Order: sequence, then C-alpha cells, then structure tokens
Amino acid sequence: LEAFLPYRLSVASNRMSARIADAYRSRFGLSIPEWRVMALLGREGGLTAGDLVERSAMDKVAVSRAVARLAERALVSGEGDSSDRRRRNLALTAAGMRIFEEIEPLALALEAEATAGLTAAERTALDRILKKLGV
Repeated sequence: LEAFLPYRLSVASNRMSARIADAYRSRFGLSIPEWRVMALLGREGGLTAGDLVERSAMDKVAVSRAVARLAERALVSGEGDSSDRRRRNLALTAAGMRIFEEIEPLALALEAEATAGLTAAERTALDRILKKLGV
C-alpha cells in the first residue's frame, strides 16, 4: 500500500489539507469543504454547485452541505440561472470575500512552508507531474 501512488497522493493531500485546515477552522470556523468552495468562488465566482463538484473533485453531498452552511452564515449567495431554474450561480458575499482575502495568503504561506524542502527544480517537476496526472 505504501508504494501505491493513489494512496500516497491521498495521504499527502490529507496531511497538507489538515495543516491548512487547522488555521482556518480555528480563526474562521470553516471546514475543509467549506474552504474549498470559498477558494473556488473567490477565484472564479459565478459557479454552480455542479461546477464546484467538477473543479474540486468533491462529491455532490459535500459541496451541497458546504454551500448550505456558507449560505447560512451569509458568506455565499446564489442567483437563479435564467436558462435553468434548478441551477444557481453562486458567489461569495462581501463578508465571504473578506474571509477569502484573509485566508488565501495564509494558505499560500502554509503551502510554501510545506514545500520549503523542495528545490525550485523539484517544485517545477512536481507541478509538471501533477498536470500529467490530471491534477
């Protein structure tokens, strides 16, 4: 199992996410799925729940729950889609955007800390490999 690539990628992802999650859970009361939704909406905005599922690789239930909790906290709002009433275009509210703007540099700093042991060439190679794997 320790040599199985999907397992290793999952462990690496979970460890990295957990480090970052501690920071935004304690300061902002956000779960990992909630932060992922906020990160996508903060960067792209105007996404539907289906878009969030596709871009985040989270399941529909996790995205739906995260969106519902964020909406309850008035961090995310949604507008009906004129072409399909079942779809809502989601965006961060002003309060959601303020939190996103606070967390994003913190997350990037934690990422830099986690990858500090890699050379620039190794970071480039890792990025290239992940792109080849479709990540």
